[in-house]
Amino acid sequence: MRPEASGTAGSLEQAAATFVEVRPRLFGIAYRMLSSAAEAEDVVQDTWLRWQNTDRSTVANPAAFLALTTTRLAINVAQSARSRRETYIGPWLPEPVDTSADPYLGAERGEALELAFLLLLERLTPTQRAAYILREAFACPYEQIAEILQLSPANVRQLVSRSRKHLHDVRRESIDRAEHRRLLTLFLDAAQTGNITALEDLFAADVVSTSDGGGIPGAARFPLVGVTRVTKFVAAYAPRFWPGAELTWVEVNGRAGLLVPRGRADFALLTIEASPEGIHQLMWIINPAKLDAFALPSSPDRREN
Repeated sequence: MRPEASGTAGSLEQAAATFVEVRPRLFGIAYRMLSSAAEAEDVVQDTWLRWQNTDRSTVANPAAFLALTTTRLAINVAQSARSRRETYIGPWLPEPVDTSADPYLGAERGEALELAFLLLLERLTPTQRAAYILREAFACPYEQIAEILQLSPANVRQLVSRSRKHLHDVRRESIDRAEHRRLLTLFLDAAQTGNITALEDLFAADVVSTSDGGGIPGAARFPLVGVTRVTKFVAAYAPRFWPGAELTWVEVNGRAGLLVPRGRADFALLTIEASPEGIHQLMWIINPAKLDAFALPSSPDRREN
């Protein structure tokens, strides 16, 4: 019998302690790979099961082994997720995470966690995405990435370089968290009053409003594009959407967001993508299955109008 296969209580406790120590990093890798907290949790759980059944006496570097297992599992899931998203009803947005509840998630190169950036990562193949995330978000050595992806270090360097250039060509100039929240606050003020001029001044020329509802009633099935269409949409809904709503500020993937009530039990999550040019995208997440990380708070001191 293999020494670890029998799994004494002590060895299993040690295995669990090792896993718990690196678990936040494993979830961070899987989430950035999949843009889904639920799928990332499944991958991490599968990694734990495999770790339990591994002859751990032969593993020289447990953290590297667990990262390798997590990444390979995430690549497999990402490949199947692409086909599932082709049948998704309406626009698709990443499942948001509450980084105020999980500060570690945003600790490693937080810009690689923003919703808008996760959308850009969807342009890469799963292997390209893995190479880029491991290098850029987690600063993994090229040799370690090569072992994970079963490629040569030279090929990994090329993958990362091409992915970096591809993303750089389409990525907006970044703004800091304070400016992001300021623009979202200005949008909220203008949207609540239906101030068309103020909205037009806030929006970049290519602004898009995207609602991810997964097919539920009331969610737009297509993105709205352009200053005129988005402004008219926001202004038209102002009289029946905002009055009386108790809005809650939250931290969404390291950036400011708002919980907006929709009836007695449901709510929408709103955040933006912005650059020095203004707001480029309004992201409305309405699909309840994607909002498990957020709940309408009962404490009045967390609410702002």
